[in-house]
Amino acid sequence: MVKKIGFFVGSLRKGSYTRKVANALAGLLPDGYEAEFIDLAPLEIYNQDLDDEKRPTEAWKTFRNQVKQLDAVAFFTPEYNRSVPGVLKNALDVGSRPYGQNVWDKKPGLVVSVSPGALSAFGANHHLRQSLVFLNVPTLQQPEAYIGNITQLITDDGTLVEGTMSFLQVIVDAFISFTEANS
Repeated sequence: MVKKIGFFVGSLRKGSYTRKVANALAGLLPDGYEAEFIDLAPLEIYNQDLDDEKRPTEAWKTFRNQVKQLDAVAFFTPEYNRSVPGVLKNALDVGSRPYGQNVWDKKPGLVVSVSPGALSAFGANHHLRQSLVFLNVPTLQQPEAYIGNITQLITDDGTLVEGTMSFLQVIVDAFISFTEANS
């Protein structure tokens, strides 16, 4: 049976560097694993009143059902103002509610942060990890997946350079082992 890893990209921009890294990493998954990119754009901002009144939006219901079907989760985030983009935080909130129905619970997780700057979106990476601890998502600790200076790691045709691809393969191999150990 093929294991599905949900890919959650925190950038909605068409030319997103973060999405390019996610696409590259997806291409490195071994046989028996497949990436399922989950679109975060349709998710309305979380409002607990809708759950309390038993009228969650269709987008929330679809999203929650998608996440329930996943074997593992991989988050790809740029850094906005030293934290995660709102679209990614909103997805965590939608999936964790209503209380007691957390769809993220116990799914092995990976965090990859991407930045044009040298700090490699360190702040976003760690803010995301804080939320994942609360959501009970065991997260790969080593090797850490910070991709800094991304504009220097992409060729003219939009592919990642070989050294970066080799690094991503190390990340994939560690994450697959981690997923197997935590499934």
